[in-house]
Amino acid sequence: MGGFFGVVSKQDCVLDIFFGVDYHSHLGTRRGGMILYDKERGFQRQIHSIENTPFRTKFEKDLPDFSGCSGIGCISDTDPQPLLVLSHLGLYALTTVGIINNAEELVSRYFSDHGHQFMAMSSGKVNSTELAAALINQKGDLVSGILHAQELIDGSLTVLVLTPDGIIAARDRLGRLPVLIGRNEDGSCISFESFAYHKLGYEDAYELGPREIVKVTEEGFETLSPAGEEMKICSFLWTYYGYPNSNYEGVNVEVMRYRNGAIMAQDDQKRGLAGDVDYIAGVPDSGVPHAIGYANECGKPFARPFVKYTPTWPRSFMPTNQKVRNQVAKMKQIPVPELIEGKKLLFVDDSIVRGTQLRETVEFLYESGAKEVHMRSACPPIMYGCKYLNFSSSNSEMELLARRIVQELEGDEGEKHLEEYADANTERGQCMLKTICEKFGFSSLGYQSLDGLLEAIGLDRDKVCTYCWNGKE
Repeated sequence: MGGFFGVVSKQDCVLDIFFGVDYHSHLGTRRGGMILYDKERGFQRQIHSIENTPFRTKFEKDLPDFSGCSGIGCISDTDPQPLLVLSHLGLYALTTVGIINNAEELVSRYFSDHGHQFMAMSSGKVNSTELAAALINQKGDLVSGILHAQELIDGSLTVLVLTPDGIIAARDRLGRLPVLIGRNEDGSCISFESFAYHKLGYEDAYELGPREIVKVTEEGFETLSPAGEEMKICSFLWTYYGYPNSNYEGVNVEVMRYRNGAIMAQDDQKRGLAGDVDYIAGVPDSGVPHAIGYANECGKPFARPFVKYTPTWPRSFMPTNQKVRNQVAKMKQIPVPELIEGKKLLFVDDSIVRGTQLRETVEFLYESGAKEVHMRSACPPIMYGCKYLNFSSSNSEMELLARRIVQELEGDEGEKHLEEYADANTERGQCMLKTICEKFGFSSLGYQSLDGLLEAIGLDRDKVCTYCWNGKE
């Protein structure tokens, strides 16, 4: 994934960019970047690795060297960015969020015969932001170039372009991610997360539609290319990676998660499941609001049988070594024995992707004296790696727990029946649940249904992307 923040102001905006980007740190762990524009000094840029040190710590020392009344910044889980681009369209800075699945094809098709070269990353792949810039530069203006790039790309592309005249913001052609504009008395900002600019004194001004391109200046904003009608916004925004305070398409993340948990509780009550548990709990952190909604609906007490110790390792996946990551995840889990020993516990997690840390969590709970551990996933079984964003992307779909279980149960034949396996009301669905319970030691397991999830989000289901669950675009 990744996030972005931009400002155009009548005043120096370095601190707004700094704090605005920092408030997107939950969206990525690899790199952060800032680029400012000053009429006297021109563009100033800095990019740092944030794999082992948070964005704020890495960039604090750079602040005295920055100045300007406009700028953009990003958190990136992929490429080093923002990039500074010089072409026939002028000098501009560019940051992108999304994924280009057909990068090699595009390079071969459009750039192999023209003496064009790209800087390769350590992985050997092309920097996708640099490729996006090359596609944009094939047209005579930035707006036409952005639309051109979005049409050619298999995946998604959301863009911020910083020029001496302001910022051009372009939402992905199917609106898979949000782009929001805030305003204060001095200027405008563009953000992925709405709470980021609320904390900086900006008020909600506008949310771009799918495919829409807008120019933002200190005086306001204007649409350069209109929104399209078709939208496929990512449902995982609400389930997992969106921040609780944020709103997308008018739907608040935290409120959706309460509603989602309540729907799961209603379904369990209809089936007569987990009625005698002692506590409802959430797997920290994003599972907690789903669990609160579940507890409120079923009337069982909410509790925190274990907490995470985060002052030194706020995110368990920050270390680059997998062995260290696993050890850190284990060290972070601090039990509350009084809420575990001899207790029947029902935990709600935001999702079950690979299941590695979940297995360790369950073992830890039983080692701490739990009598029963019931598990609920706040979304359906993940059957497909995301091909539109970098969330739940995998080297192989066999890394996904649900797909591994299907393969174990039926081999390649099971691939024909994934929809049945995802439905707990079918024989295959029940078989998958039983198998996972046996492997993990769950007393029971339940997944939120796709209908329940979409009901909790509350948008027209045709406007929400559900590819990772049902493989439908």
